[in-house]
Amino acid sequence: MRKRLIAATTFATVCSAAGFDWKIPKAFPAPVVPADNPMSAAKVDLGRHLFYEKRMSVNAKQSCGTCHRQELAFTDGRAHAQGSTGQLHPRSSMSLLNVAYARYLTWANPTLTSLEDQVLIPMLGEAPVELGLKGRQQQFLDVLRNDRIYQALFTSAFPGESDPYTLGNVTKAIAAFERTIVSMRSPYDRYRWEGDATAISDAAKRGELLFFSGERGGCFQCHGGWNFSGIVRFDGAEPVGRGDDGSHRFFNTGVSAYEPPNRGLAEQTGRPEDIGKFRPPSLRNVAVTAPYMHDGSIATLEAVIDHYAAGGKLAHPNKSRILRPFHLTSNERSDLVEFLKSLTDDEALHDPRWSDPWGQAKSPAAPN
Repeated sequence: MRKRLIAATTFATVCSAAGFDWKIPKAFPAPVVPADNPMSAAKVDLGRHLFYEKRMSVNAKQSCGTCHRQELAFTDGRAHAQGSTGQLHPRSSMSLLNVAYARYLTWANPTLTSLEDQVLIPMLGEAPVELGLKGRQQQFLDVLRNDRIYQALFTSAFPGESDPYTLGNVTKAIAAFERTIVSMRSPYDRYRWEGDATAISDAAKRGELLFFSGERGGCFQCHGGWNFSGIVRFDGAEPVGRGDDGSHRFFNTGVSAYEPPNRGLAEQTGRPEDIGKFRPPSLRNVAVTAPYMHDGSIATLEAVIDHYAAGGKLAHPNKSRILRPFHLTSNERSDLVEFLKSLTDDEALHDPRWSDPWGQAKSPAAPN
């Protein structure tokens, strides 16, 4: 098992071709960086300010950081994210930790693979409205252009541009910031990759065996690899083969009846066989990202384990054949929970590099 996991990290590097310092352990690979959006410390700093910029929202009270709170592994603790107009999103907010390694973004869209493109969805989306920026783009750019803090940040991030205050540069900066949000310093990482046998409890070690068991547990079949998310992309990885539309990376796990608008992959493909299929999220920091599942319908880790031990509680013709009932004793259930808790990276949850740079200061009111 250890040999299988390490195979994903043997070609690790911590610097991109441009020499950006990711500040990640050497056992892990660097993220992929688009050629048209190279990394720089100045761009990341700008992106951090924009990520927490409340004037981007229609009510001047919400930002990207509202639905992606650092202390909750960049989730928000809600079953359904709430936009700036009060409208509820049909799904829960996904964690942004290690989002740079995600092959596919959001819960159920295999065509969305670029952070730069994904950033536009909460900005401009109308079904549902999240930040509510659509129709106000120029007003917001004017706010940035006339703000002394942003004048310095944009000039440093995009040197040589006569007018760097564009929506494209806003998305590039936020995407660059999001790529730096990584989680690789959990107790389990110290135990597995650094050889610290005392980093996790004996219960967590027993839980690890259950997690990777092919007969019981079997969680690794959807949540495999060092990121506990299945397939990842990284600098130097082989490209996805032609004809691979990614649909086999999404799974129906018998969570609900999958009524619109939560029909999963089928909303993109239109294929009945894709109803209810969603992307497995990373299990890193899963202990702080409740409630669980795409719709936030399961409240605790114990209840999640019970769901899978039952083979997925609801019958559905598309339910993954991976799922089958298995028995756990109460002690084994506790051991599996302890293993999942060992994936919590407390340093990432409090790292000042990703915290709100505005602190408690109140942002100026949004323009009318």
